[in-house]
Amino acid sequence: MDITLENLLIRLGSFTLSADFTIPNGITAVIGPSGGGKSSLLLTIAGFIDPAKGQVQFDNKFAVKNPGDRPVTMLFQEHNLFPHMTVAQNVGLGARPDLKLSSDQRAQVDLVLAEVDLANLGSRYPADLSGGQRQRVALARALLRQRPVLLLDEPFAALGPALRREMLDLVHTLRDRQNHNLLMVTHDPDDALRIADRVILVADGVAHPPQLVKQLFDNPPPELREYLGQ
Repeated sequence: MDITLENLLIRLGSFTLSADFTIPNGITAVIGPSGGGKSSLLLTIAGFIDPAKGQVQFDNKFAVKNPGDRPVTMLFQEHNLFPHMTVAQNVGLGARPDLKLSSDQRAQVDLVLAEVDLANLGSRYPADLSGGQRQRVALARALLRQRPVLLLDEPFAALGPALRREMLDLVHTLRDRQNHNLLMVTHDPDDALRIADRVILVADGVAHPPQLVKQLFDNPPPELREYLGQ
């Protein structure tokens, strides 16, 4: 599913961010300096921020106002798991918030837990898991929603390098399986180089149109060179 940001202007107090481009289906990294508006861009696509001007479109259809009705799932840095619920219950929320799951939906919970390498851990509680495992639970819940757009707002930033790479590779594998249009905010260019097809550079109040990863890093514009410290 393609995402089009048509003459978009995000205004939060004195901060403004403009964007006018289409994000084709694939994996797109969103990079740029802290406070530049990367998360605000994703929150606007998800419907949690109303733009001051312009429109968000999904496959050339204007987005509805209610975030819950958009074809989007967003995964944040905080895993937002409920400590009093088991792993399976936390994941099941992705199918039904009231957890009145059908037998097919319970089977889907088991399946998605297996996909993120958490099979047989459904009866445990978040406190019994490692940080990486908790992020896998959050990812499983997001996948269970089966929305065609998946937004990642630095969900692996707190993980160590090896586990971070492992989670990125897992996201890449699962994205290929479910064919999401995946946008990933990151501060680390290596994340983009590892799994992304394209990169959106957000700097100086502008979200620049996505460019192929190699093309952008081989010939970085001044804004990117400054961000990379080159």
